[in-house]
Amino acid sequence: MTKNYIAGEWVGASEASPNLNPSNTNDVIGEFARASAAEAQAAIDAAYAAFPAWSRSTIQQRHDILKAVGDEIMARKDELGRLLSREEGKTLPEGIGEVTRAGQIFQFFAGECLRMAGEKVPSVRPAIDVEITREPVGVVGLITPWNFPIAIPAWKIAPALAYGNTVVFKPAELVPGSAHALSEIIIRAGVPAGVFNLVMGKGSVVGEAMLQSPKVSAISFTGSVPTGRRVAQTCITADPMKKVQLEMGGKNPMVVLDDADLKVAVECAINSAFFSTGQRCTASSRLIVTEGIHDRFVAAMQERMQGLVIDDALKSGTHIGPVVDQGQLDQDLKYIKIGQEEGAKLIAGGELLKRDAPGFYLSPALFTEVDNQMRVAREEIFGPVATVIRAKNYDEALELANDTPFGLSSGICTTSLKYASHFKRNAEAGMVMVNLPTAGVDYHVPFGGRKGSSYGPREQGRYAQEFYTTVKTAYVFDGNGPYVPKTKGSE
Repeated sequence: MTKNYIAGEWVGASEASPNLNPSNTNDVIGEFARASAAEAQAAIDAAYAAFPAWSRSTIQQRHDILKAVGDEIMARKDELGRLLSREEGKTLPEGIGEVTRAGQIFQFFAGECLRMAGEKVPSVRPAIDVEITREPVGVVGLITPWNFPIAIPAWKIAPALAYGNTVVFKPAELVPGSAHALSEIIIRAGVPAGVFNLVMGKGSVVGEAMLQSPKVSAISFTGSVPTGRRVAQTCITADPMKKVQLEMGGKNPMVVLDDADLKVAVECAINSAFFSTGQRCTASSRLIVTEGIHDRFVAAMQERMQGLVIDDALKSGTHIGPVVDQGQLDQDLKYIKIGQEEGAKLIAGGELLKRDAPGFYLSPALFTEVDNQMRVAREEIFGPVATVIRAKNYDEALELANDTPFGLSSGICTTSLKYASHFKRNAEAGMVMVNLPTAGVDYHVPFGGRKGSSYGPREQGRYAQEFYTTVKTAYVFDGNGPYVPKTKGSE
């Protein structure tokens, strides 16, 4: 049984859960410890005790540790990518690409350790200087999802450690192998005992312990909307209140205008909607297409989808792997049925597939004749299911794109600088893509959305400091101004 890591020690647990390969459910990757509430509290206590020393550690010490983590990840990207694809189901090139991104994230934040800066400004009062600095917030609870089992932990753990916080890390139950491998690398890099803690297990147990503990100062969560809302409510009403950062999902639009390059538009749509089995919060499940190109676009999508290879994630030539587990597969099938019942036309895919080994294989589904008020156009499915929504013109397409409770990513395919510029300004989303898939972002720039997609400061890049630090303003009197008390006979 693979153990948790608490207070500098590998710790067993009374319970464990199997980790299955979704491409081949006969393949058990391992048995992973499932922590109790007491073990979660022990990790919190360890992080709390380690915070004073770590928060005052040198920027060189933190840099060296994070750089060592990033360097080892990069050196082992093929091996780690295979593990990731084996347990999550994304294709091997996607798995290796995600691991590479995780390594780059740690290397970036190693550099950020050395770029810590503040401000020194004059006061409006004489003989006083003002210093503005940033300090770590304390113990940070990190709750991560299963769809990016190394990259999302990396973009939470790296800035947390870089800015001097201590960490309690709870990965998703479906992907403990990637989390454990990443944790081993962090520990091997020399992080002091208690600074980093891995606690695998149920959210209702481990996550709840983080939310309820007064020793945890901040929670960064990526997951479902209902859980995210509960996390926010608990953090805001806690005593003391906790800082909170949420990434929760999307129903991202991809607008295709009459003047778009058809080949570019189709490739953007295929990538956005179906790669990584559609299991990305930035995936585009709403393809909003204007009338002049609609029929040609739909026909080209059908032709392109016929050439997609859905198979074992580790096989060479596979374009799309399996759905992550039976629960997610059932959800995808439920929404395909809902779409048909609502009157949408299923023109491609949506069928269970059999391969050499038992797995959760589903052919990507494409609906047409979709109204934007249908459930399949409003609710996040989180699978390889896309809808085509017809629009009369650009103005209606923009209106439809913004008519959603989410606001993470939004894309447009057009050769018009006029429409591209207008869309960038008026799309109600945290990220906008022009002639690019809605999924796929760089590691050094902010990630996040608006409306129901995100809450709190942005993740990634230099903007991460807004969540993982707090600002302190200090006033310094130089002793030579009007505040020095005067005595009789003084000069």
